[in-house]
Amino acid sequence: MRKKIVAGNWKMNTNIQEGLQLADDVSSMIEELNYDENKFGVIIAPPYTHLYAIAQILSPKIGLSSQNIAAYENGAYTGEISTEMAKSVGVQYVILGHSERRKYFAEGSSELLAKVKLSIKDNLTPIFCIGEVLEERNAGKHFEVVERQIKEVLFELPKNDFEKVIIAYEPVWAIGTGETASPEQAQEIHSFIRKLIVDKFGNETAENTTILYGGSCKPSNADGLFSQADIDGGLIGGASLKAKDFIELIKIRTKY
Repeated sequence: MRKKIVAGNWKMNTNIQEGLQLADDVSSMIEELNYDENKFGVIIAPPYTHLYAIAQILSPKIGLSSQNIAAYENGAYTGEISTEMAKSVGVQYVILGHSERRKYFAEGSSELLAKVKLSIKDNLTPIFCIGEVLEERNAGKHFEVVERQIKEVLFELPKNDFEKVIIAYEPVWAIGTGETASPEQAQEIHSFIRKLIVDKFGNETAENTTILYGGSCKPSNADGLFSQADIDGGLIGGASLKAKDFIELIKIRTKY
């Protein structure tokens, strides 16, 4: 069966001292928790500048992710970070397609497909983000948007590569706004995504695909979200910057 996961995306927050303290606090607290690591995983995605230092102190129970990677293997791409560079400092996962990358850096499907393929080739696990903006939700186009984002990237992969991907559904209108999709709204989309996978790759692949919820998930609303049948965990933003809140989300997720 699919793995349950709580992943923390720190975004462009914390300096190196703050980042090391946060990673150390989370590592210390997580050592006190008992859960089956084959069924449940924890991931953090600090800024690039922190990755090497954090890798040296991070609990082995926590996976390390970068927040992005380049669509190129190497070469004259000033300011970019390659998959091999990320791997060399201990990175195991990479967040791709986040709504902030799509919006502010104009990342489209062709570029994202290149990044996903390169990540898989170099043995990094993509956490691939999809989701609609408020206007699309209000226009009733959220299913259409999510389906297009999946089909233009993930369904271009062969089945064996698709099975290496973690999906994160993030309603863009609920990111950093304090708004959250209701558990019923989130479950409806997660179920829809899983049905798309059934239709494309079959029931076994769909049942083994981890689908996370991202969008102002915090301890006060996590019970309702994590208890849904098709929500396998969370891609956590703001709450991952507070060790106690992040650990509380882990505790809630491991209950279900």
